Amino acid sequence: LRKEFEVLDDFIRRKGLRKTFQRDQVLKVFLSTEQHVCVDELYKLVKKHYSDIGYTTVYRTMKLLSQSGLCEEIDFGDGILRFEHKYGHEHHDHLVCIKCGKFIEVSDQGIEKMQESMAKRYSFAPTKHKLEIFGFCKDCLRMKERRDERIRKIK
Repeated sequence: LRKEFEVLDDFIRRKGLRKTFQRDQVLKVFLSTEQHVCVDELYKLVKKHYSDIGYTTVYRTMKLLSQSGLCEEIDFGDGILRFEHKYGHEHHDHLVCIKCGKFIEVSDQGIEKMQESMAKRYSFAPTKHKLEIFGFCKDCLRMKERRDERIRKIK
């Protein structure tokens, strides 16, 4: 955890901003969860421990954490911007269920090598990438198949 605070302190110093207790506490609470949290969810967690920290402070701090490289903003297509830990975490991609919203983190070296090969083939120097595959999780797919089967029986 100490390193993440150093990263934030260095970023804030380079931006000419001042270090605040509130930013440190938002970072502390964010780092205590491994969830992909939206600002509303994080604000509720922060409020449990620090009732004097406002929503705007949480929102602005998360933007700073994103800009500093400590977290990444993720949009799963449902209109909710989420944040996930980035610093010190391995790269991964996401499978996102369009029915229930569940997501699965996946790592596949074959896909990573294919992306590197594609970039090389086109003389392209990527700085970052993300892969999100949208579809149905196994539970929602099972429910969809049952519903479709009932419909076929009715016809």
